[in-house]
Parts: sequence; C-alpha cells; structure tokens
Amino acid sequence: MSEFRPLTPALLSLALLASPAVAAKVDFATQVKPILESACTHCHGAEKDKGEFRLHTLEDLKKGNDNGPGLVPGDPAKSALYTTLILPADDDLVMPPSKEGLLDKSQIEVIKAWIEQGADWPAGTVLEVKPRIDFVKNVQPILEQNCVSCHNPEKDKGDWILSSRKEAFETGENAPNIVAFDPAKSALYTLTALAEDDDDLMPPAKSGGPLKKDEVAILKAWIEQGAVWPEDVKLTAREKAATDTNNPDNLELVKKIHAFIVATSKEKAEADMQSYETKVPKTGAPYSMIAIKGGEFQLGSPDKEEGRTDDEGPQIKVQIKPFWMGKFEVTWDEYEPFQLTAEGRNKDGSRKVWSPDDKPEDLISQPTPPYQPMDFGMGRNGFPAICMTQHAANKYCQWLSAQTGHYYRLPTEAEWEYAARAGTTTAFFFGDDASQLGEYAWYFENAPNFQYSVVGKKKPNPWGLYDIYGNVCEWTLDQYLPDGYQQLASGTKWIPSKTPYPHVARGGHYDDDPEMLRSAARRASEPGWKQQDPQLPKSIWYLTDATWLGFRIVRPLEIPTVEEMFAAWNNGVARE
Repeated sequence: MSEFRPLTPALLSLALLASPAVAAKVDFATQVKPILESACTHCHGAEKDKGEFRLHTLEDLKKGNDNGPGLVPGDPAKSALYTTLILPADDDLVMPPSKEGLLDKSQIEVIKAWIEQGADWPAGTVLEVKPRIDFVKNVQPILEQNCVSCHNPEKDKGDWILSSRKEAFETGENAPNIVAFDPAKSALYTLTALAEDDDDLMPPAKSGGPLKKDEVAILKAWIEQGAVWPEDVKLTAREKAATDTNNPDNLELVKKIHAFIVATSKEKAEADMQSYETKVPKTGAPYSMIAIKGGEFQLGSPDKEEGRTDDEGPQIKVQIKPFWMGKFEVTWDEYEPFQLTAEGRNKDGSRKVWSPDDKPEDLISQPTPPYQPMDFGMGRNGFPAICMTQHAANKYCQWLSAQTGHYYRLPTEAEWEYAARAGTTTAFFFGDDASQLGEYAWYFENAPNFQYSVVGKKKPNPWGLYDIYGNVCEWTLDQYLPDGYQQLASGTKWIPSKTPYPHVARGGHYDDDPEMLRSAARRASEPGWKQQDPQLPKSIWYLTDATWLGFRIVRPLEIPTVEEMFAAWNNGVARE
C-alpha cells in the first residue's frame, strides 16, 4: 500500500453497489482478523511498514500514511483498506498485489460490511502474520488426493459431492460441510481432526486416514480465512503423492563419514592441537579455528550478577574437554553454497535424483530454496549467515565434516560459555562494567543501521574469538530447559532435542541490550522465530524472523562414536 489514490466517482459508485451488503453482524475476531493477518500484515504489520503504512493495530490502521487514513469507521469510501481492494487487477495500487492474489469478492464484502458497521476492533488486539492459504496450491491437492475419490458425482458417499464449489458447500448428510470463517461448524475440518480410532474420522484409517497434522491445519486455516474456492476450479480424484523420499542421509552415510574422520584426523592429544586457517574444500571459502584447552569452570551466573535470570543457575562445575572453535561466526561465504544448490530437493532436503556412488557430502540433506534471500538485504560477503534453524546449522556441520575429514558440530551450551568466558568469572570476559562492551561487540548502542556487521571488526576475547558477544546470536546444540543445569551436573554432555522448541542460543545480537550479551545469558528459541514463513508446513530449514541468529562451529579433539555423531547432526529436526 505504497500510496492512496482517490477513486473516481463513477468507479466508487459502482464498487459500493456492486455486491449485496452483508446483513449479518460481522465478527472481527473470526472474519476480519483472519483476512488481514493472512493477506496484509506481512507487508503492513509490526515488522514491515511498506508504503509507511501499518495495520496491525487499530491506531495504525486509522492513521494510514501521508496520503490519507487507512480506516474511517462507517465510511468504506474514505477507507484505503477498502478502496485499494476494489481497484482493477492491473492497477499498480491494488491490494493485495495481483502477483500475491487478489482477495475474493466474499472477503471484500466482509471488509466493507465491517467498516459500514463501525469497524469494531476489540481493545488491545494486535494482529500477527499468518500464512495465506491458496486454494489451488494448498487445499486442492489435499482434497483431490484424499477425498474426491469417495465424494464425486459417481460415488457420493454420505451424499456429499466435492467436485465443485457449489456441491461442496451445499450437499451431504453432514451439510453444511464447509462454513466460511467457522471451522467448528465445518464437517470438512471437524471430521478430519478426529482421533485415528474414531469411527467418524475422515478419511477413514482404511482409506489412508488420518490426514497429516499439517494438512488438517491447512484446511482449518483455509476455512478461517473465508474458504475461498474459485468458481471455475473443479476437482478430480488423484493418486496420493509418495511420501518416502528414500533419503540417503542415514546412519550408513554417517558410518562412511566417521571412517573418513578417523583416518584423517591426526591430533591425538591436547598437546598436538594448534589453531589453524583452512578453506572449505568444495568452495574455497576460508575459515579459521582456535585451539582451546580443556578445563573446569563454573557454568551459569552468581545470584547477585546484574541482569541475571533464574535459568542461569544454580551454578555448577563442568569439566570441558579440549576442542577447536570457529574464530568467527560462520559467514555467508561459507554457508551460502551449502544453502543454495542446483539439485532438485524434497522437503526433507534429500536429493530427488542421486546415486549410491555419489560423494558423501553430496548425499547430505541440504536446504530447500528460500522464498527470498535470507540476508534480508543486510549484506553477504564477510557478514554472518543468519535465519537458519538449528537443524540447518547441524547439517552444515555434517556437510563440512564430510569434505574435510574433521568432525565439526555446534558447541554444547557448556562449551560455548567456557569459550566465551575465556577463564574469567565476571559478567563479561572483560569485567563487570558494560560500558566497555562497545570495544568488543556490536549491540543496540552501536550497531550500524540496527543490523549485523562484517565479522571480526571488534576486539576478540582473551582466547582469540571474535564477536562471541553481539553481532548475531549463536546456536548451541542443547535443548533449552529452565533447569537444564541439573542434568548437566549429573554428567550429561548435552541435552538432546525431544521437541521442536525451544533450543538454546547464546551471545546476544546487534539489537540486544548489554544484559543479553553476558557470558551466562541464555535465549530459548520459539515458534515466533519463523512466524512469517509462508510455507505450510513451515520449513525445517529457515527461521524467517530470526534475522539476528547465526552460529559458530566447534571441532572436539575426541572423535565420538558413529551413533553420537549421527545424534548431533540430526538434533533439532522434530516436527512441529
């Protein structure tokens, strides 16, 4: 919504009379909110203000921008929220843009009626960003592969025909099967959401049911957003797509990589360890590793440390074995060739075409293409890579290991803090005075343009690690538990993933205050870190909203077992 343009009187009169008024009272929460959250707030919300216009709050929506108000309760003709919806499809100012798909007439009628009725908006309501469901792309394949074979003109089980919009909405002994904006009254959703052993489950277990959880979620979201079904789209039964990708990235592959690492790694004792500079064999991208001696330290922060939170204690003694750690955060130069590949890939990252004779690094699961450049315009050459899930970071480590013959992984939470402290016990490795932080870190007070910077431009910590505080937050291997230190105190090396969230990130970032950059500060990942991900189900590779999150690699001196190696590289991929 880059600018507002008044409609001509003729066009406005036509638009206001073109569709019958929605007589019933429009409910904001169940009708208007889903439309705005799926079609508008990704460009005009809390995170983005395209055209200097936001509509995630009532105040922002009313304010509009320099060209006029976005909402005038009671008057659609003066509300850009409505007038931009009814512009011709080829108009540059039509909203949403044609390339994203215009709103359906039924959705526009709801917006218009809501404004006419006074634009009721419950106090304190703030809109989020939700994936927009496209019938043809998202819903049609589910219905054609799972439902139409039993619900068509030739075989109308339950008297329900799903071949056309009119029949789908009006036929069936459970009619109405689809009620726009109301999943709870729509049998299409309620029957697919039943337990697997329920006799009323659709499709039945004997017919391939239940649907996957993400498919049920798509149907629910589609109905919530108005159940838009283009009149000209007819459904025909199709064979269900195969789900087995025969992924070669398995334990057998890790056995081959493990054997290569055992044969390649020459250092046997701590005394053999030296810091080194090298290159990614496949791409020539340089990276540096700092040798860190083993030792014992106090994990966590003392009770009286300023900025401390309860999950940083109680402090425990932890014994750390020697390892190398990345001198810098992993940069786009290193990570992008792993992220962007020419091969066709399944959603799990496996190659669609492969041979058992391929090199191990070419059989490792790698990210599917991102929906937009993941640096979000902040810079690539020499800048830290960002927005990857913990799973993606783990797979990068496996990919690098398979090429180099050195075992790389993410640091455990204890290893990260041990390296960050560099033998110190104060809040920061330089002491307790946060006023010195600007010498060592990019954070809220000094980050240029409120974004990340090229790595290595600040002073390192005593052990030679750059940007260990600030710039971007860094993944660790551990699942986040508020009381996780109790497990570590019992001798656990790291806390493996059992749920998709949360995992631990450390170090703070360019938009953080000093207390989040302390050596002991912990951050727990959450679903909101991929809130704007447009995919359903959401990607296992990208955290679209974590534009401040990257990672740093470690290489332990001790080579683990095949099973331990496999566990570390496949941690953090639990399905949502």
